[in-house]
Amino acid sequence: MKYYRTLLALCALSLSCAAQAAGPERVRVTTNFGSFMIELQRDRAPLTVENFIGYVRAGQYTNTLFHRVISGFLIQGGGVGTDFKPKPVQKPIPNEAGNGLKNLRGTVGLARAAGPHTGDCQFFINVADNADLDPLPTRWGYAVFGRVIEGMEVVDRISVAPTGAVGPFKSDAPLQPVVIEKVELLGDTAAPAAPAPASPAPPPAGETPPAAPAGGADSAQSATQAK
Repeated sequence: MKYYRTLLALCALSLSCAAQAAGPERVRVTTNFGSFMIELQRDRAPLTVENFIGYVRAGQYTNTLFHRVISGFLIQGGGVGTDFKPKPVQKPIPNEAGNGLKNLRGTVGLARAAGPHTGDCQFFINVADNADLDPLPTRWGYAVFGRVIEGMEVVDRISVAPTGAVGPFKSDAPLQPVVIEKVELLGDTAAPAAPAPASPAPPPAGETPPAAPAGGADSAQSATQAK
């Protein structure tokens, strides 16, 4: 009996150590403005996190832009190269906006077009509490799948960069390019994943949270898509 109790205790200890070793999934985003760290929340947004990690491992975000920057609202990027051309993307994923996570300052969400299930590689970081991006019974929201846990001052610095019309963008594009030099999954020992067959990339301006209202940039215009 003592042997079995010891064996059970060892098994429990092993499982506990494994859980601690696994820890939270984190990525480091390195830009020409500095770097910041994102903690991913797979328990609340498993499809979105798996999709994001797939793009990270495939090198999708290397030398892409934060092409949309609105002070007091958000910064958005990951789908447009430094040549201003859209990156090829994989199939869109289901919208996980109903996971209970809110678009609060410092959270990371999946950008999408007008349709609710159109998100692929582009992501955004809220620089304010943006309740108008959260879902309601009458509309779809924008799925939060992580949060910035280190380097939020870099995000803030990007968010106040001077913007205007640049390349194909009529507004809200940084006049000095904000380049995502690389995104790394910390502690990842897996070999880089081969990208899946890509779908033609949509125009980069289409995959986006709604614009901030003309009267101020601290909240988003309400989405109108119904569930």
